[in-house]
Amino acid sequence: MTVTTALPADRANFGERYASRGAIASWIMFDWAAQPYFTLITTFVFAPYFATFVAATPAEGQALWGFATGAAGIVIALASPVLGAIADASGRRKPWIAAFGALLVLGSSLMWIGKPGDSSLILPLLIAYGIATIGVEFATVFNNAMMPSLVPPHKIGRLSGTGWATGYIGGILSLILVLGFLAANPATGKTLFGMTPLFGLDPATHQGDRITGPLTGVWFVVFVLPMFLLTLDFPAKRPVRAALREGLIELRGTLRELPKRRSLATFLLANMIYTDGLVSLFAFGGIYAAGTFGWHTIQIGTFGILLAIAGALGAWIGGKLDDRVGPKFVIAASMTVLLLAIVAILMVDKDSILFVKVAPPVPGGGLFAAPAEKAYLILGCLIGGAGGPLQAASRTLLIRLAPKDRIAQFFGLFALTGKVTSFVGPLLVGFITAITASQKAGMAVLVLFFVAGLALLSRVRE
Repeated sequence: MTVTTALPADRANFGERYASRGAIASWIMFDWAAQPYFTLITTFVFAPYFATFVAATPAEGQALWGFATGAAGIVIALASPVLGAIADASGRRKPWIAAFGALLVLGSSLMWIGKPGDSSLILPLLIAYGIATIGVEFATVFNNAMMPSLVPPHKIGRLSGTGWATGYIGGILSLILVLGFLAANPATGKTLFGMTPLFGLDPATHQGDRITGPLTGVWFVVFVLPMFLLTLDFPAKRPVRAALREGLIELRGTLRELPKRRSLATFLLANMIYTDGLVSLFAFGGIYAAGTFGWHTIQIGTFGILLAIAGALGAWIGGKLDDRVGPKFVIAASMTVLLLAIVAILMVDKDSILFVKVAPPVPGGGLFAAPAEKAYLILGCLIGGAGGPLQAASRTLLIRLAPKDRIAQFFGLFALTGKVTSFVGPLLVGFITAITASQKAGMAVLVLFFVAGLALLSRVRE
């Protein structure tokens, strides 16, 4: 995984010549390789499994998962700008992606140990989750920093949107693999396709849910290889020790200069707030559904497939709109949809929609048969359709605003603003859920993040 192809030494201006189609396609495969971590682990399979079957209660599980997400966010926030500055000074990106990819593989693989009802495994599981989260987020910082070298500026939006859409498709396929062949309903012993789980996975001990950890690691190793083999890296500039010294000096200068770049500083602040809300919404959406409707892996996973399809379509359309009308418009429109959807979700319960009583789900009934489940499904698809273009357009807007010679450093700051308060949302959800013993009350705080993000974004000038 450490194979690196350097650019020719005579290529003085990296941005004047762009990558081949094969190199671009290989770079896009990083999103495909990394997305199952977010799809299987943090959103639709392992997180709801942890909250429902490992923790004592869903509310306690939601709170503990929030605390772990917040702790990982603090580490990512503190280290991202420094690592980005070092990468700009040293030149190369791939060694950093390889190192942090190894953390992703290690942490996710350790999640196999999470047996249901064993409270002694809660802390090791949360530590493994933190390690994997740090790995995937840092690897993404350096992968994003490769974008300006791949295509001309007027195609950045399409590249970013295509990457996100491809990632969502990878997430869809990984979910289908888990639901159709590996994870079974404990009551029936059958998967979504009516099969006995492959490899003798035991439904009673939820081995089909737990296998998502090792599967995520293997998936990443296999599908990230094309990027390492075929996409050109930035040329090496100086050794890591010298890069560390120079990078820290440049970072101090950038931070002093940042207040003079008013639109860039305002955008980074807006990104800090709305990304916090989005991360929390994705992190707890599956957990919230499990607690509200009693959904298990097959229901949540099917829900996740539909959301991922909506996300892939949204990211692809958003990428085209990005190049035509600009990333700021795409970000604002996406946040508006998310805001309306989360408000509506708070008014959906298992036996009511917008305060109107409806028939509750029937045990053993059809998939998403109850009216409230259908409403949650529609709203979830709106969230999935808006979340993809929001994230894709955000990295495009950063590229348009940031100095080209310090792009990794600013992607480090981008990750900083995306993570420096990322512990606030999960911790708020966790604390309020723990205090009130209400998942709905915990989710309600997310409205504030999108309102504030929209207000700040209105002051950004491209």
